[in-house]
Amino acid sequence: MVRIALLGCTKLKQKYQCDAGEMYTASPLFRTIKRYISKFDYDQWFILSAKYGLLKPTDEISPYDESLYDKSKTEYNQWVKTVIKQLDEIITEDVVVDFYCGKKYRDGLIPHLTRKGIKYHIPLEGMGIGQQLKFLKEHV
Repeated sequence: MVRIALLGCTKLKQKYQCDAGEMYTASPLFRTIKRYISKFDYDQWFILSAKYGLLKPTDEISPYDESLYDKSKTEYNQWVKTVIKQLDEIITEDVVVDFYCGKKYRDGLIPHLTRKGIKYHIPLEGMGIGQQLKFLKEHV
């Protein structure tokens, strides 16, 4: 069984070009999630970016100011299609996906995973940002 964590991008970003794993560390939530997932046996982790789609932590990117919450329905649907295509390149049938991202970043992807028989979890579901930080800090 392969375990994959999908982290959401954040509004707070570094102000310089760097790898994706560093870009979002300006956000306390992202930093804490990153520390949290390092305690578990994830085989891989990726970032769901509103601008770039699915990113490996080593992908070099430039700062940007985009959010899925600002996209039109057509733009959002295109983002979902792009990310599904990227996920299909890395996900096999023997995979479990854990989402560490906002609802909008996962909702378009979950039906596709379900159709493919891919199991997924949303460990922080139902928690506000403050609750997420508290929970994560207690477990790192």
